[in-house]
Amino acid sequence: MPGPPPLSSLRFPKPRFGLVLRLIFLIPLGILLLSGIFSSFYTVSPESVAVIQRFGKFTNVAEPGLHFKIPFGVDTATIVPIRRQLKLEFGFNSPGATNRDQASENPALERDMVTGDLNAAQVEWIVQYGISEPQKYLFHVRDPGPTLRDLTESVMREVIGDRTVDEVLTIGRTEIETESLVKLQKLLEHIEMGVKVEQIQLKNVNPPGPVQHSFEEVNRAQQEREQMINEANGQYNRVIPKARGTAQQTIATAEGYAFRRVNEAQGDVARFQQLLLQYDKAPAITKQRLYLETMNEVLPKLGNKVILDEDAKQFLPLMNLNQAVAPAR
Repeated sequence: MPGPPPLSSLRFPKPRFGLVLRLIFLIPLGILLLSGIFSSFYTVSPESVAVIQRFGKFTNVAEPGLHFKIPFGVDTATIVPIRRQLKLEFGFNSPGATNRDQASENPALERDMVTGDLNAAQVEWIVQYGISEPQKYLFHVRDPGPTLRDLTESVMREVIGDRTVDEVLTIGRTEIETESLVKLQKLLEHIEMGVKVEQIQLKNVNPPGPVQHSFEEVNRAQQEREQMINEANGQYNRVIPKARGTAQQTIATAEGYAFRRVNEAQGDVARFQQLLLQYDKAPAITKQRLYLETMNEVLPKLGNKVILDEDAKQFLPLMNLNQAVAPAR
């Protein structure tokens, strides 16, 4: 029986170390290549722009759409929403905020303020703004969102500190909003932050809890006072113009009557002067004419009357006095 073949005559498969090495090298290279391809493209939404940096240096601003950039950290694109209105809330937090700088971690500290007359007030407000210059917004100020919150709170505390608590709680809200907006915008333009503040609006302005009831009573009394003043002004506006109109009407009537009487008197004077001239020329004739004219005016008003001359004789047989005399035609 033959024995086993010698070991030298056996052939074992050689290990393929070259293929393994190639796979180890090609697989990460492929992953890196795919990652570079996918990271070379980015999309900018219609409401935003992309600020492009190459090795950390600003190069350009990309408009909305699909764009290409050099991958592997050579180019970086920072999306900035310049066509969207952003909002900051102070003293309170609303759920579902999309802006990471919108809410504060401790709104109670922002809400408590001191007025100019050393009274306490709790103020809640919002700021609506937009990013007008994205390059300045990203590079001129470190942490622009928190910086904008700090500047806004500083301006609001300054404006509140210049007014009494009554103004803050009641009549001064619109003036506070306007002054805060102007001051904040000037400050942002001075530091070139690239932000345009569109509106500052006070939401809830209340006194501290322990004295809130007393302040509400004062506020209610002030509202009643304003209501009474408005009612009095309304009554004044109804009565005074009517009285003035009646006075003007009476004055106009009196002036018209006086003008008519003066004209009549002047006419009588002129007529009397004319009669006087005629009387001076012929007194008897003028006297007779005046008598006849007067009788001509008076007799028709007497009705059916018969006037007899005291010297007339034998008149009864000629005229029946019981019959009415027919008027002359």
